[in-house]
Amino acid sequence: MSLAPERRGDLRVAPGAVRFELLHVDATTGARRGRLHTPHGTIETPIFMPVGTAGSVKAVAPDDLRALEAQIILGNTYHLMLRPGEQLIGELGGLHRFISWERPMLTDSGGFQVYSLAEMRKITEEGATFQSHLDGAKHVLTPERSIEIQETLGADVIMAFDECPPALSERTYLEPSLARTTRWLSRCVSAWSRLRSSLFGIVQGGLFEDLRRRHVAEICAVELPGYALGGFAVGEAPEQMHAGVAFTAPLLPKDKPRYLMGVGTPLDLVTCVGAGVDMFDCVMPTRNARNGFLFTSQGKLVIKHARYARDERPLDPACGCYTCRTFSRAYLRHLFIAQEVVAMRLNTLHNLHFYLSLMKAAREAIEQDRYAEFLSAFRARPVAVPDGG
Repeated sequence: MSLAPERRGDLRVAPGAVRFELLHVDATTGARRGRLHTPHGTIETPIFMPVGTAGSVKAVAPDDLRALEAQIILGNTYHLMLRPGEQLIGELGGLHRFISWERPMLTDSGGFQVYSLAEMRKITEEGATFQSHLDGAKHVLTPERSIEIQETLGADVIMAFDECPPALSERTYLEPSLARTTRWLSRCVSAWSRLRSSLFGIVQGGLFEDLRRRHVAEICAVELPGYALGGFAVGEAPEQMHAGVAFTAPLLPKDKPRYLMGVGTPLDLVTCVGAGVDMFDCVMPTRNARNGFLFTSQGKLVIKHARYARDERPLDPACGCYTCRTFSRAYLRHLFIAQEVVAMRLNTLHNLHFYLSLMKAAREAIEQDRYAEFLSAFRARPVAVPDGG
């Protein structure tokens, strides 16, 4: 069988190196159980993907991630482009080899980081011109350049370059932005040449249902291995985000993976799984861990609080992670207060274990057609609304 790209109108579409297998849909919700087959292994969905911004999930090593049964991690195009540079990574064998991670990887396009640099960037039809947060140097990131960087890094899944508008943007801003993102997707597909990297398109639209529906139609008119929802959890209330995802996710193709970018809290995850989302990423578990905010079956725990100074109990008696099996709250508090580096590792191990175990439990609930019950029980738990990110 030929591996040559096929033509769809004026867009060059390569056969996807990833393949999604939809195994089961929960009987009473939109929750989906699936498998995403990639060149570096199979991913059981729904899945949470730890974020490795600069080629490393902060505070933990690849062997920690393997022990946690992390199936896929993220790399960040913007940060890796600036340091150490994609060319160096490519010369050293690609990102998998560079960071000693043999399992699947996804890279974002850099679009969200451009969004976050609002005061240091300018967006035009060509792309985004911005100043590096490291040294102030000027850079230009275009759809073609984003794809070039991601293909050089060699991720299994790469993302189309898009503009990520603030969620509360007015229609007058969103409509030209969405049209530009659609045009940028055409340019991304034309630049996409590495068959082992699979390109996902990104749907935007803010909180306007008609714009979301329209953009789904435009983005999904291009046959791609998967599709993502962008522009959520960027300023709106959680209830608005949940409603927007519940409306938009079912509009995406049923036979392709659905990825909700940059989301979110445990409650966000279980709610949006119920809407039919398959893939999630967020810095929340790792960032919270480094700041001493820990997710437990009994609610959020702030380890620096004085009440834990003599507490001999594990962090979470219901948790089986290395941190909870081995150390007391008193010791974990001591490490955090003393600013010992190992505190970040132990806290991060726990929070990632919490997130990954939550997704494993969600997969089991979907398989047994009891996801509605699972979601209702989770919402009743005190952990459902953490704070302190």
